[in-house]
Amino acid sequence: MSPALNASVAAHRLRRSRRRWALALGLTLAATGALLRSALAAPYIPHSDSEILAEVPAGARHTNAATRALSQSRLEIALPVAQFDIARARATGDLRYLGYAQAALAPWLRRTPVPTPVLILDATILQSRHAFGPALAELDRALAQRDDPQGWLTRATVLRVLGRYAEAQSACGHLAGVADPSISALCVQSLRGLNGHLRDAYAAIAALPQQSLPPEARAWRYSELGEMAERLGDDAAAERYFREGLAVAADDLYMRSALADVLLRHGRAAETLQLLKGMDSMEPMLLRLAIAHRQLHDPLAASSATLLGGEFDLEQQRGDAVHRREQARYFLDVDPQPAAALAAAQANWQVQREPDDILVLLRAAQAAHQPDAAAPARQFLQQQQLQDVRVSAYQGPAS
Repeated sequence: MSPALNASVAAHRLRRSRRRWALALGLTLAATGALLRSALAAPYIPHSDSEILAEVPAGARHTNAATRALSQSRLEIALPVAQFDIARARATGDLRYLGYAQAALAPWLRRTPVPTPVLILDATILQSRHAFGPALAELDRALAQRDDPQGWLTRATVLRVLGRYAEAQSACGHLAGVADPSISALCVQSLRGLNGHLRDAYAAIAALPQQSLPPEARAWRYSELGEMAERLGDDAAAERYFREGLAVAADDLYMRSALADVLLRHGRAAETLQLLKGMDSMEPMLLRLAIAHRQLHDPLAASSATLLGGEFDLEQQRGDAVHRREQARYFLDVDPQPAAALAAAQANWQVQREPDDILVLLRAAQAAHQPDAAAPARQFLQQQQLQDVRVSAYQGPAS
């Protein structure tokens, strides 16, 4: 698989992996939330030139200033630099890397015409920031210039997140004959599993010869199998597939958080803490750590909840919609506020429509005693014939 298509395969699992800003290292968890809120009130002025304001993210030295300067005029340097930064964002959840990637691409985005690979990488960055409309616009420009398999795969990914499965399936169809047959099959079957053909798609992906797949596609296969097993109600198989996927791609934050959800669903909070050890600098992981602490009646539950609440407050003030699903779960499972959970879940539904988005909206509507608020999710389930045993407990009569 080409490096470009490899990056696009990886984007399938980037969509829910984000990292919080580390603004108060060394402070206690309880104090950090208050500090983050007060930080917005006035700028901080260093006391001396020797004061450290922030640590450079791990791996940032891979591309030094000279290399980045060359990327301004040499596309064969700019593309790998941007791909590296996108890969680091996927591995760490650190959104700053997406900014570095955008900086590497910026001079090329101002050219006429913009090179096709630049448009596709820019769309990947926009997708990662949940700017799905602009991402599709960039992909349309790229695919009008060239029939590019990476562009079609990225387009299928964005449309899938939006719940536009028929259009996503059409994008997958363009991969036939131009991409590895296993990549095309993964694209097609992952979508069939979302619109009424779950068991058949599950069997088809399980039958793919994993050893012949490149590592990124192998991890994608395990991720899809784990998700499908969850929707079929087979959490034992889901756990097995997520663990096998992490053995292939240990830095896959999406599969790690998905495995944590399986463990938490079965009250295995101590195992969750071990699985996510050292990952409390990322909102999706911190959410699951906070839920685990709460399940264990751990003294750290209050401090982790305070820290997470501070992070969501910051995002709210910035108008950032990246973690609305996690915020809804926070108000359901960490700091119960049903009305706030429903508001966050409804805001999230306006941005993305994956199975977990359906689940959190149904849960929040039930908790807030407003079942009609989840009517859009129930209608979507019916229209798409989406099968997911997890939602059965929250299904009520649609209005």
